Amino acid sequence: MSGKPVLVAALWLACALQAGAVQPWQGTVTRVSDGDTLWVRPAAGGKPLKVRIDGMDAPEICQDHGRAARKALAARVLGRRLDVLARGQDDYGRTIAALALDGEDVAGWMVSQGHAWSYGFGRDGGPYARQQAQARAAARGLFADRSALAPRLFRKRHGPCDPAAARP
Repeated sequence: MSGKPVLVAALWLACALQAGAVQPWQGTVTRVSDGDTLWVRPAAGGKPLKVRIDGMDAPEICQDHGRAARKALAARVLGRRLDVLARGQDDYGRTIAALALDGEDVAGWMVSQGHAWSYGFGRDGGPYARQQAQARAAARGLFADRSALAPRLFRKRHGPCDPAAARP
């Protein structure tokens, strides 16, 4: 058996320590907005929460590969129960969280399949730099497109997407 469960456990522990020992919770994905944002209804009850997946950045929905990223994430998690470890909120009011599906890190899967970039700055390749390098070497997903532009650069050059572009 591989070291994947140990790696996931280490990720969860690191996030918990960084987040001040926040308790993980479970919930079911009710909607996928784009390749890094989804809605999760807590198993304990209540309204679904808008969650931004921590550690990765998927293409904007109006950007090349944006709809493919949303489709891949939805195919993987929609209607499924996830483990959620929140670490805070972003400027848009979304819960920022690490997500696991059956013990597998969702962000790591998205990056390894070529649907998102590891979220890093400068020389720091981010938490999924290894998965990104492997996906790039295999020309998987958006990494098959040499002109693919990281979302933060896309937003800087083109601004935000039109809200109508987010509709499935």
